Amino acid sequence: QIQVRGTELVFEDAHAAGRAGIAAVHQETAMFDELSAAENIYMGRQPMRKGGIDWNTMNERAQKILSDIGAPFEARALVKNLGPAERHLVEIARALSHLGPAERHLVEIARALSQDAEVVILDEPTAALSRQEINDFYGIVRRLKEQGKGIIFITHKFDEIFSLADRYIVLRDGASVGEGRIADATEHSLVRLMVGRDLEHVYPAMPKASENELLRVEHLSHPTEFEDINFTLNKGEVLGFYGLVGAGRSEAMLSLFGLKEHAVGKFTLDGKPLLVRGPEDAINAGIAYVPEERQRQGAILSFSVRENLTLAALGRKLAGPWLRPKNERDMTNEAITKLAIKTDGTEQIISGLSGGNQQKVVIAKWLGTDPRIVILDEPTKGIDVGAKSAVYQLIADMVGGGLSVILVSSELPEVMNLAHRVIVMHRGHQVAEFKHGEASAEDIVAAASGLKQHGAGSGTPVPANPTQELAA
Repeated sequence: QIQVRGTELVFEDAHAAGRAGIAAVHQETAMFDELSAAENIYMGRQPMRKGGIDWNTMNERAQKILSDIGAPFEARALVKNLGPAERHLVEIARALSHLGPAERHLVEIARALSQDAEVVILDEPTAALSRQEINDFYGIVRRLKEQGKGIIFITHKFDEIFSLADRYIVLRDGASVGEGRIADATEHSLVRLMVGRDLEHVYPAMPKASENELLRVEHLSHPTEFEDINFTLNKGEVLGFYGLVGAGRSEAMLSLFGLKEHAVGKFTLDGKPLLVRGPEDAINAGIAYVPEERQRQGAILSFSVRENLTLAALGRKLAGPWLRPKNERDMTNEAITKLAIKTDGTEQIISGLSGGNQQKVVIAKWLGTDPRIVILDEPTKGIDVGAKSAVYQLIADMVGGGLSVILVSSELPEVMNLAHRVIVMHRGHQVAEFKHGEASAEDIVAAASGLKQHGAGSGTPVPANPTQELAA
């Protein structure tokens, strides 16, 4: 039952909700890159005059809304010319830009306000924003509150909850498990509601790594991204890569998987030279890569769970020129059970799954290739604490089963609690390496920031707390 100002309403579609004053800003925004911000804001609702669209009125209205929320661009600006703050210099240099997360959400919010919305639903609006963009976004949300808008803010980040919210409702497995006033809540109490258990049980016990070397990477370099990266990976080991934005971690892993042109280096697998000219060579060698952007690079959103999960292993499911549907279904059902993927079935479209379950499907897709090495690039990005715990357990199960994992993560507690060793990168260079437990959070962050270290083991160690990075 939905009531607006005490009156029960039934919405047949999103347009009906919009007419009632309810608008949504979705986690994954969709824009027309070749149109202006104003055209995107008023798409389908352009002010008209005799002979066509009233362009002046539309641009003036859009500009006022954008100015009111502090948008740093003009209403007439083409969306394709707007880029994320952290990429401006690169985009200018390459004379190629696309709409970035910060500007997308500003346009989406402006679109919502142009509908005279009284209730604005914000779904994970900061998932892809930089820290400065997040701070600016907080200001936008507070201005909306001052204007009397009601805001439903969907997030799993605790700094956002405690900075912006007045009340909370916690959902777990599709059901409400708690609600109350933020003033009466703590991080610990909310996490227990979200996960169903205490914090100390979120990170699993990691199996001991073998000392037998599996992979050796020597002098891995790229003309513009990174230089002289050297490391080894043992059997059954989690090797963490930590660094700040622009450190070159993901780029180095893309090179290892054969997805970075002009990269050079020497790879040795099981003591034998490994030539990786492209992803096919890497896959054939037993290397799998789970990318950072699962919805853009890791999954085909219009495909089913089955189609996504078996995609990388189709060669094993062929009978002559034809697929083997029974083998596909068996493989999918086995993965759904093993990874506890919450889905209506093998044929559910993957876009209908939560972020955590989408990530499980992407990981399962690569496990279906029977890899020896799995590269996980930001595997818990954009998923809640409960889903993170499931991914952590999956990583422990991988290495417990003999797989080797390269974990690229921006979340310090993850690499400190999961990795047997941590390699730190700064501006394309490998600057430090720490064994599990020998370095404090300050040591690792100092290395990642390019600051002088105070020696391994100094400072205050990070606790096994998956929410700490969210409040940092």
